[in-house]
Amino acid sequence: MSLDLPEWARRALRCPATGAPLESAEGSHGQELVARTQTAPRLAYPVRDGVPVLLVSEAREIRE
Repeated sequence: MSLDLPEWARRALRCPATGAPLESAEGSHGQELVARTQTAPRLAYPVRDGVPVLLVSEAREIRE
């Protein structure tokens, strides 16, 4: 299931750990919201049943 939020809600979503904006992504981990930061590690938050889970304890680190 995809993340179906109005544009204003997407713009308002922020990473709870860093305050960075979040962008929608889909990959091997399913639907996620990924923090748009220049520093590593970036955090990716899962989307479960169309609901973003914005808990730092549920995020996974992305090292690029």
